[in-house]
Parts: sequence; C-alpha cells; structure tokens
Amino acid sequence: MELTGSAKRVIVFDYGFGNVRSAERALARVGADVEISSDFDAALEADGLLVPGVGAFAACMAGLRAARGDWLVGRRLSGGRPVLGICVGMQILFERGIEHGVESEGLGEWPGAVEPLRAPVVPHMGWNTVKAPEGSRLFAGLDDRARYYFVHSYAVRHWELRTENPAIPAPLVTWSTHGEPFVAAVENGPLWGTQFHPEKSGDAGAQLLANWLGTL
Repeated sequence: MELTGSAKRVIVFDYGFGNVRSAERALARVGADVEISSDFDAALEADGLLVPGVGAFAACMAGLRAARGDWLVGRRLSGGRPVLGICVGMQILFERGIEHGVESEGLGEWPGAVEPLRAPVVPHMGWNTVKAPEGSRLFAGLDDRARYYFVHSYAVRHWELRTENPAIPAPLVTWSTHGEPFVAAVENGPLWGTQFHPEKSGDAGAQLLANWLGTL
C-alpha cells in the first residue's frame, strides 16, 4: 500500500489537540515524509497538511487560533494546497459547533453546524461503514463493506453547501449512520475531512490515507 516515487512532505499540525503520533505513524506506513510540527512556515510549504482534533469543539478552536492554525488553513486553501481534517479537525472546518447549548464559531470553510448526535447510545464509539458517493477519490479501492473507527458525540447532520454553477464541481459528501445519518467525510477541492479516525482504521484507513497522498 506504500506509495512509489518521491515521498510527499506532510505536516501533522501540532496545536495541542489530536492523536498526532498515531497520525504520524499511519502516514509513514503509506510512504509519506511526515513530521509533527507547529511551525507555521513549514506547515504552509508542505505538500499536505493534516489537522487532527479530539475533545471539545470550542477548545480545539481556541488551540488552533493560538497556534495561528486558522490563518494557516486559510492561506493554504487560498493557494489550492491540500488540507485534511480528522475528527474534530474536520468539525472545526464548519461554521459553528453547538455543545451543551453553547454555540462556538468554527473556521467557516463549509456552512453548517456540528450538533449533538441523536442516537440511543452516545458517544458513537467503534467501527462503522460509510456510503461514499460515486467518483470519490478518498475512498477509491474501498467498497461499502469497509469499516472505519469512530469516536464522537457530535456530528454534522445536514449538508448545506450547494453548487449551482455547473462549472464548479460539487463537493463529494460521504455519509454514515448512528441513530441518524451524519456526514462521515467530505471532498471539496483541496479541502478534505473525515469524521472517523483513518489512523485507527486498520487497512481501510491506510488505503484512505494513501489515496489522499496520491492526490498531493
């Protein structure tokens, strides 16, 4: 599953929230030249930037802003440079998060809210399947039987971004279900995200990370 050719340089952005070591090992497994760093310039110039995230939405946003990560993500995307958000690292790409009735501002790259997941058992913890759309590059080579590891109590339940201009490719949205449907992954130009943890999802997660690296 390791990529061939020159290794792509990937920074796992270290802003105090996320399983950075697990992400580093998983990316190295599929052939990335990977480093954990909070250095703004190094992260700006890397072929790919991975933004992890665990815990509360508001706390992750505060940590990201303190490390200038909000500027970093914006600068990279303005130049068409790939960014991959994982778990809360994907959630903070949306406009807002709502936790315990308190609304917090996100990065606003995508419209919509991260809300409490309505399910009989919360958190959603464990392995689950997803339904990827036709043409997905993130899930290339993976079928609907593949399972991914989730740990979350909040999710995006409604996808609000619509593309009316036929010249602009519509984002590809992958869904999963736990009590109700929720957004499991998004592919939108250089900005991709997964609600699940690919670095903890075994061979399926490794294939997914290899797919991302192959687009850098």
